[in-house]
Amino acid sequence: MRKQGYEGRYGKRYTERKNRRKKVRIQRITLLGTAVLTACLIAVGGTRIRAAMEERRLLEVRNESFVGAPPFDVELLDVNEYSRPGIPLEQINGIVIHYTANPGSTAQNNRDYFEGLKDSHETKVSSHFVVGIEGEIVQCIPSSEIAYASNSRNSDTLSIECCHIDETGEFTEATYTSLVRLTGWLCYRFNLTSEDVIRHYDVTGKICPKYYVDHPDAWEQFKADVGEQIKVVEQEVLAGEGE
Repeated sequence: MRKQGYEGRYGKRYTERKNRRKKVRIQRITLLGTAVLTACLIAVGGTRIRAAMEERRLLEVRNESFVGAPPFDVELLDVNEYSRPGIPLEQINGIVIHYTANPGSTAQNNRDYFEGLKDSHETKVSSHFVVGIEGEIVQCIPSSEIAYASNSRNSDTLSIECCHIDETGEFTEATYTSLVRLTGWLCYRFNLTSEDVIRHYDVTGKICPKYYVDHPDAWEQFKADVGEQIKVVEQEVLAGEGE
């Protein structure tokens, strides 16, 4: 048998070392990829938590609380020029009620549409809150920042978009109940009255929210219900202070 020479042995060792180094590089790349993926998942999973903490921090700065508030999810949009410009809302003089004009959509659908505008650049629009067909509430923008919702009143109002099931724009009972509770709480929180609650129609003449433009008597009843809810919130706050 022919003995392997020096060059043959050296070549074999060189190849083995090369293969080992390649294997180590692959392992390192795999570990790095896993670490990056894990970090991304943690970041995405933590977004909602950070959003909720941000809004709660803003409340604490103002020495306010969630007493009297309906349940709502804080899912703040990323700051971007198309739906959350990050411009401070220096004063709040009113609350503007809207309807989505997109029958059957959910609160989450509309929130996600606002979020997607940072990439699509389709238009500039958003809302502080969205109330869904089943009464769910999603907050999209902190109450300390403006939303692109109410034209000339963006600078001094909060906005609430409401979902609806058909072209009439009438809200479900669950939507209506949550809207009254949310609006009443916001009025109490920012020292507003039911007369400070207006329709988008009252700002620009746009038929929004449609049902309450077509039925002004129903709008007056809504404001009366908000007025009663403000009293309810006030009593809950006072009861909490007495404990």
